[in-house]
Amino acid sequence: MQSSLLALAAIALWGSLAPLGVSLGHVPPFLLTGCALLIGSVIGLALSKGRVQQWRVPASTLALGVYGLFGFHFLLFIALRHAPPVQANLVNYLWPLGIVLMAPLFLPGVRLRGLHIAAALLGFAGAALAIVGGRDLQGAGMGGWAWGYIPALASAFVWASYSLLTQRVQAFPSAAIGLFGLVSGLLSLLCHALLETPVDLSAHDWLLLAAMGLGPLGGAFYLWDAALKRGDARQIGVLSFLTPLLSTLALLWLRGEWPNASVVLAAVMIVGAAALGARAGK
Repeated sequence: MQSSLLALAAIALWGSLAPLGVSLGHVPPFLLTGCALLIGSVIGLALSKGRVQQWRVPASTLALGVYGLFGFHFLLFIALRHAPPVQANLVNYLWPLGIVLMAPLFLPGVRLRGLHIAAALLGFAGAALAIVGGRDLQGAGMGGWAWGYIPALASAFVWASYSLLTQRVQAFPSAAIGLFGLVSGLLSLLCHALLETPVDLSAHDWLLLAAMGLGPLGGAFYLWDAALKRGDARQIGVLSFLTPLLSTLALLWLRGEWPNASVVLAAVMIVGAAALGARAGK
């Protein structure tokens, strides 16, 4: 139960990423990510109560953390630039399905049951419906093939494999996520310096960046790590399908609109998937 609550808290924070991203749409993506990750790394200092030694992890663990936090966002931003955003986002949301279905490949002693597979497929169908049903929110229509789908698929694999591999490496305190965020944030700012045009940020921009850094690009990572350390990755993966639904609902709220029939149906499918996942764990 505790792991599910931690995972749901992380998912709720990730649900705020879309409206915050829309509000900061004028900020170059690597600059936005770099600043938010650096702000989020401060949470790690608070969790460690200033004892930076909790950030001391093997080089392989640090590499895994940077692979997850930086690699995921780097590939996702490439995908969003070279493929229709709605479809690229949909492909990216294969990561919860990846967590469920790849768990036996990465975690010894873990096996899939029929209910796990059914829950994963139902959850992904609901996530797809939530995203496609809200496609007018993102201003993109349906299109053909674009090479950007390849990095979108790679980003999904990166986050799913990162989430599973954190349970294979030597145990580390969740406060060490701060080091992952610090290094990943610096790499993101380097990408900004090399690839993007500099912009001036207003005081309001910095307030929104702080909210993003303390929330979806900061606090959520610590909660997610704590959930995975305490719970069943397969069940947590099923719960993750709530993320695109919450993102769509948050965008609707930002625009002052009501959910359409597709979003309501998606909610029913995702809640049903979560219930199946819970039954599979009993």
